Amino acid sequence: MKTRTLLSVSLNFFALLFAITAFITTYWCVGTQRVPKPKCSKLRTHQCIDYGVNETDPNKVVYSWETGDDRFLFRQFHTGIWYSCEENIHDESERCRSFIDLAPASEKGMLWLSVVSEMLYILLLMVGFSLMCIELVHSSNVIDGLKLNAFAAVFTVLSGLLGMVAHVMYTQVFQVTVSHGPPDWRPYNWDYGWSFCLAWASFTCCMGASVTTLNSYTKTVIEFRHKRKTFEQTIREENAREAYGYFRDNSLHSISKSVDVYSSQSLKSGRRTPIPTTSLDFVDLAASLGEEQC
Repeated sequence: MKTRTLLSVSLNFFALLFAITAFITTYWCVGTQRVPKPKCSKLRTHQCIDYGVNETDPNKVVYSWETGDDRFLFRQFHTGIWYSCEENIHDESERCRSFIDLAPASEKGMLWLSVVSEMLYILLLMVGFSLMCIELVHSSNVIDGLKLNAFAAVFTVLSGLLGMVAHVMYTQVFQVTVSHGPPDWRPYNWDYGWSFCLAWASFTCCMGASVTTLNSYTKTVIEFRHKRKTFEQTIREENAREAYGYFRDNSLHSISKSVDVYSSQSLKSGRRTPIPTTSLDFVDLAASLGEEQC
């Protein structure tokens, strides 16, 4: 029982840690964006287009012999629930934009629903973790422990379902944004990042904690019912044994009393006196109780 509780608390803790980390980081999806190369200047001499002429005359036509992908830069980007950050082609800094602003208008509602679900997921994980810790500390009362165990399992299962829905909705919103987002943001290629892996690892730990908690609750209830049934059966056997002894003693006492009365009457009258039926009833009852006890 103690081992299962410790395992549930550990899994819930890791689920909560992974969920918070994934929620606040911006590496759910990573990839590259293709942007046109800037014009070369005195400050920038590489990763740029050099026209090879002195552009003092604005009417002069200039040419670039670079074609295909040579005309573009491939900058790295990473996106989370809140922000999308990409490299700045003019310096080594990053430029971040709100992912909610980048999402198409048709997907903003689903994105906000995903954000709310993620918050509820983390909140329910906290509640389940708190209940498990309370159960672990106050484990003297079995009934209170079972109640805490049941509530912790319910909250953990609900949080896992909310987390799964939130992750799936965000993935769908991101895929739509890749196709219909702003042209200057659309990725050239992309893949899922470590924040996305942490989010699903959190879901896995959450479901593992819920299954372990339910298993512990079910096993405790079954053991409690078995012990109660065994105790009740023992009480019934002891009561039956006491009742048999009581009726046997009363039967023997009645038989001996009847025999004494019969003997005294026989001596006085000189004839046989029938044994009272009450004594015979006690004899039959004692015999029947003896057979039932066997």
